[in-house]
Amino acid sequence: MQFLYEREPGRREAESEVVAAGEQEGRPFVELSDTLFYPEGGGQPADRGTIAGAAVLDVQRAGGAIRHFLERPVAPGPVRLVLDWARRFDHMQQHTAQHLLSALAEDRFGWKTTAFHLGPAVSDVELAVPALAEELRAALEEAVAAEIRAARPVRPRRVTRDEFERLAAVRTRGLPDGHAGEVRLVEIEGVDLNTCGGTHLASTAEIEALHLLASEPMRGGTRLHFAAGGRARRRMAAHEARNARLRGLIGAPEEEFAAVMAAKLDQLQGAERRARQLEQALAEATAAVLGAEAEASGRPVLAAHYEDRDAAFLGAVAKALSRRPGTRLALLTAGPGPAGPFVLVAGADFAGDLGALGRIAATALFGRGGGSGGIFQGKAERVDRGEAAREALQEACEGTAGGAP
Repeated sequence: MQFLYEREPGRREAESEVVAAGEQEGRPFVELSDTLFYPEGGGQPADRGTIAGAAVLDVQRAGGAIRHFLERPVAPGPVRLVLDWARRFDHMQQHTAQHLLSALAEDRFGWKTTAFHLGPAVSDVELAVPALAEELRAALEEAVAAEIRAARPVRPRRVTRDEFERLAAVRTRGLPDGHAGEVRLVEIEGVDLNTCGGTHLASTAEIEALHLLASEPMRGGTRLHFAAGGRARRRMAAHEARNARLRGLIGAPEEEFAAVMAAKLDQLQGAERRARQLEQALAEATAAVLGAEAEASGRPVLAAHYEDRDAAFLGAVAKALSRRPGTRLALLTAGPGPAGPFVLVAGADFAGDLGALGRIAATALFGRGGGSGGIFQGKAERVDRGEAAREALQEACEGTAGGAP
């Protein structure tokens, strides 16, 4: 049976009848006496729309029937079908563009299409060519543009299996397993004759435009991404809008974007290097201050909090402290709170169990952590408990032989 989506691919609304209804894997579905809705297949996604006001969520073949999966059940009887025409026309543009692209890639350049995918924003074909140089991609795009301008008619038709076998110029990747009956062909006059069950435009002129976006290696061939019709125009509009914003931000015309951004990146990288150097100098100075404070106070454990610093800064200070002679401990916390990073660091001569002491600090700070090499670090849920953690550490050090200074 030829369904309405095949007989009249430009039809947007129709009357039909629900001849069967049911549920599959928790999804309600209906089968219709005739349908506007194309079922997923051949690289083309399923149509969307409504049946009796219920949204069509998916359309799939089930044996010889077509099942329309709906947002809610619909009872048997007469129903009105409304197609999401914008989605359908977009798919027709992309699918017809693919036929034209594949035909020209093979006939003009010798690159056979091995796969096709119609995506939601970008489509692609896989071509049997290891790589695609930029000049060849441009030549292929120009060949497609010429055939779009030629406004070549696009016509579907059906032939018997015997007639199909006698046709020498049919482009096909083979009929589906178990196929019986007539074979549907789609012809682009003078360019292509292809086996296909999808929906297509009436003329290559309706493709409007096609732009080849990028290519990448894929399974020994090349995947070529493209956008046609309304998608190509929308991409151009988005591109122009981005360029307008960039002109305002960069303060330069488009042809100077790359040079200006390269210069700004160099400046940024230089600034980042200087910032890292300053951060390291600050960490060394902070470690020196803490070391001097430890020597002056005689305390076995110090605690310090840095509200506007992060874990990287604590780590740099801890490394500097770990190289200083002595046996004292320093508990460092950072961040505006309540949670934040913490580090417990021991001096170069410390002989105690830093892992055990780190777990004591983590418990006091309601956090967790781990470490080695004279540094224990982690995440605290309460950085405001630094003094309580320091006291717990000092008590542990005083009660452990060899752990005290």
